[in-house]
Amino acid sequence: MNAEIRDQFTDLLAAWTAYTPTWTAATTNPVLGNGTIVGKHRKIGRLVNFQIDLTMGSTTTYGSGAWSLTLPFAAAASSGSRIGVAQALGGSRFPGQVVISPSATGTSPFFPASASVSNLSSVAATTPFAWASGNELRITGTYESAT
Repeated sequence: MNAEIRDQFTDLLAAWTAYTPTWTAATTNPVLGNGTIVGKHRKIGRLVNFQIDLTMGSTTTYGSGAWSLTLPFAAAASSGSRIGVAQALGGSRFPGQVVISPSATGTSPFFPASASVSNLSSVAATTPFAWASGNELRITGTYESAT
């Protein structure tokens, strides 16, 4: 096996790398308190796979306005929007999506505004439900990085 093929194969099997996403909101930033936020990514060339797990704690505050979480790498300017998946776990499970726009350094999950509404709204302190201790936000996606 030549060295170039071996290196490409090794990249495909690369381990995930941990990173700590920053959690912000449009008006007032949330405070993680005793909650946890864990991110990890795997980058092969400019292809980035990422996951973010946010678990609310008893001292977590939720801020106001739409939430955003940072990506491990800035998105390519020419990549077009990419969509990942999100899941909000509270009393129920809510499926959602994330959009990664060209040149973005963060992403905002979208969920149904309530169980009776089918249109999507940005995740926030009360969307898709009133967040509380033990609730989780899970995000996964793939996009092209700028470098």
